[in-house]
Amino acid sequence: MDLELSGKVAVVTGASRGIGLAVTRTLVAEGVHVAAGARSTGAELTELARRHPDRVHPVAVDLTEPNGPARLVREAVDTFGGLDVLVNNVGAVRPRLDGFLSVTDDDWAWSWGINFLPAVRALRAALPHLLERAPSTIVTVASVNSFLPDPGVIDYSAVKGALANLSKSLSKEFGPRGIRINTVSPGPVETDLWLGEHGVARTVGGTDAASVVKQQAGAAPTGRFTRAEEVADVVALLAGARGGNITGADVVIDGGLISTL
Repeated sequence: MDLELSGKVAVVTGASRGIGLAVTRTLVAEGVHVAAGARSTGAELTELARRHPDRVHPVAVDLTEPNGPARLVREAVDTFGGLDVLVNNVGAVRPRLDGFLSVTDDDWAWSWGINFLPAVRALRAALPHLLERAPSTIVTVASVNSFLPDPGVIDYSAVKGALANLSKSLSKEFGPRGIRINTVSPGPVETDLWLGEHGVARTVGGTDAASVVKQQAGAAPTGRFTRAEEVADVVALLAGARGGNITGADVVIDGGLISTL
């Protein structure tokens, strides 16, 4: 199916690994020119750019810095001549194993600073350019924790909830002006956020991280984690014209983990 993305220009944040790298690869395969931002561009993104020098522009940028997202957007516009798609993906989680009372102001500031403010700043920088090229699209990677609060990731849950709320509000403001704005809410995904050396499984389970992964995977009817490429496919559908009249929506991809309506 042609997603009608060929020739479009996209910005992807947190693009050097995990979901962001998968989104970048998928968009490139659809013929999109991608400005791919991350603190460190990494070997895989660098290799992707080597193979597709006309379509992948890696940008080494600290997206938690106030001017970082705007610099990434400028790079996209300067390099490719405009902007059609913004994918807000950058984010991170730190499990809070000692409960709410142990979560300090610094902890809260860290979570807002990596999971919310980079998206706000990218939106503020990108929207004028997206309006110029409307119809255009924004897809933000939220989380099932935005509506499945978990005390073990209490700050992450709260911030992702705010991110989903922001996206819904913006869909109402900018929908009449030609910008469709949606979110994707993954459950556990096969990325470093869950499976890496400092990921959730190892933080929670220590040397028995494999048991944590097995238990979490078993909580979903499909019995497995979502793959990053599967999230990327949903992002690409929402980003393209074949997403048609979808706006203000949240697409859950969690293997059936959420059992409520």
